[in-house]
Amino acid sequence: MFGRFIFFLFALFLFAFSPLIAQTQDPNLSYEESLQILKKNNKSIRIAQKEIDMARQQHDQLNSYWYPNINATGTYMHMSNKIEVKEPLSKYTNPAKEFVQSILPDNQLITGILDKIGSYTLSVPLAPQDITTIDANVMWPVFTGGKRYYGSKIGKSLIEVARYNKEQVTALTQVGLVESYFAVRLGQRIVEVRKEAYDALQKQYYDAVKLEENGMINKAERLVIQVGMKEALREYEASVKDYEVTKDVVRSLLEMPDQEAINPSTALFINDTLPSASYFKSIMSENNYVINQMKIEQKIARFEENIGKSGYVPDIALIGRQNIYSHGLQKNLVPRTMIGVGFTWNLFDGLSREKKIRMARIAGQSVAIGREKAIDDLEVGIDKLYSQLEIAQDNVNALKSTIALSKELVRIREKSFGEGMATSTEVVDSRVILSKAKIAYLLAYYQFDSALINLLSLCGIPDDFVNFKNEGIADTFIFPNE
Repeated sequence: MFGRFIFFLFALFLFAFSPLIAQTQDPNLSYEESLQILKKNNKSIRIAQKEIDMARQQHDQLNSYWYPNINATGTYMHMSNKIEVKEPLSKYTNPAKEFVQSILPDNQLITGILDKIGSYTLSVPLAPQDITTIDANVMWPVFTGGKRYYGSKIGKSLIEVARYNKEQVTALTQVGLVESYFAVRLGQRIVEVRKEAYDALQKQYYDAVKLEENGMINKAERLVIQVGMKEALREYEASVKDYEVTKDVVRSLLEMPDQEAINPSTALFINDTLPSASYFKSIMSENNYVINQMKIEQKIARFEENIGKSGYVPDIALIGRQNIYSHGLQKNLVPRTMIGVGFTWNLFDGLSREKKIRMARIAGQSVAIGREKAIDDLEVGIDKLYSQLEIAQDNVNALKSTIALSKELVRIREKSFGEGMATSTEVVDSRVILSKAKIAYLLAYYQFDSALINLLSLCGIPDDFVNFKNEGIADTFIFPNE
């Protein structure tokens, strides 16, 4: 009865604290989940998105030239003299004087009065010394020779360049994620291999101690296995430290807190079959970010050349002015409203237009040559990465038989050692051979995955990595219990 009560308390304890126990375990993190976190948190991707936003603002700024420019101007002026019209009266009295003399030649009274009046000057004020005006001005370009049209095209092209730049940054970060994420997975597997080797040699050491006590082997044979066990322990501890370091790299790449646990659940994989290298080259020529950016840069160079050619034609604009407030100026002198059409035609600018056209043309030719060179370099890169994929496939196929033979060798030598037919050195060597074969097998998987993401990134299709993963073969050959 007492035993049942104790069992009941123990079960109650497990039920109550099972959530806490579950929380202490590292949560699994698949590659797809880590990719979502990367795209959400990575600062490089966020900076690239801000560059797209900046390009959009630049495009909107270039589009503003399609709209009228409206501004208000205000002026206050103090002039040294009044603005006035002065007219001498002699201009009018002299003809009258001549007429009077023709009728009354000896009349001095009238001519004297006319002479007196003609000596004066008539002054009519037009504006005071202090003048104040506030005007609203409008200028609306109606023809610029194509400057606005091609400027808007350049703005759209800059947005495309920024988008391709973001895709390139995202692809590069995905390459870093795959290499670091699967490096954690590789380190996890290597830790398991090292632990397996250490446990096996530890068991072999305990057996050797018993054999030495029974006089079946000498001390030297036991020491050889003990040294091998210590070396296996050292390698196991070193692999654990390397594993922790690789987790820090992933944590930093994903912008995760230092205390956040990382336990990769996606296995290393390899594909038995792959599309041909020519297939990847055809995809690359259409989707590679650098090549697409160069295509747009060629378009921008053509637009800039057309803008340079538009300098040979005049710019025509509608202009208008509306006086809002005026002090000192009369409407009959300066009208309150004016509307008109104006043009600006640069007839000679020191050959600046010709130089701009020539520079744009040379820039387009340079980009075209650079694009051809980039295609050649990328094709070489694809051949190199594709060769790495094939080498990894060959290594995996070869190492499968090597691991099988190594396991059989370990079994035979351990059995022979227990019967006194094999030395301890042979037992340790067989274990070392098996561990090296398993680690080489895992490295071949990692090299395949790393080369694959780099190849897909060059082709501009890094997201297809998930499809290859889903169709691939996991690294469970050396872990039959999974």
